[in-house]
Amino acid sequence: MITFTQKGDFENLTTLLLKADKTFKTSDLNRYGREGVEALRHYTPKDTGLTASSWYYKIYKGKDVIKISFYNSNVQTGIPIAVLLQYGHATRNGGFVQGRDYINPAIRPIFDRIARDAWKEVTGK
Repeated sequence: MITFTQKGDFENLTTLLLKADKTFKTSDLNRYGREGVEALRHYTPKDTGLTASSWYYKIYKGKDVIKISFYNSNVQTGIPIAVLLQYGHATRNGGFVQGRDYINPAIRPIFDRIARDAWKEVTGK
């Protein structure tokens, strides 16, 4: 069992969260998005280069959430090729092509930078 006891009010937390909400301007998020797309392009295995050049991002800012999502538009017969490259796939003759984890190593440094930059902005450290 986990218990939590709180004394006082949440004024400091509220101030911190309001400051964090103002931290990420659309221009900052676009910069992270462009960096993420570039990293994904660089790390994507290349045959024709179509999958590598098909990365894009979208930013969603809602009331309680800010989100950057990365997508790949190279879809062949309803199958996202980036996913096949990441996780592997069966072949027509019954074989299997092993996937290669390229998305996580590409995008992890971007997410780490977002977290580090947000923490600096919010705490001043």
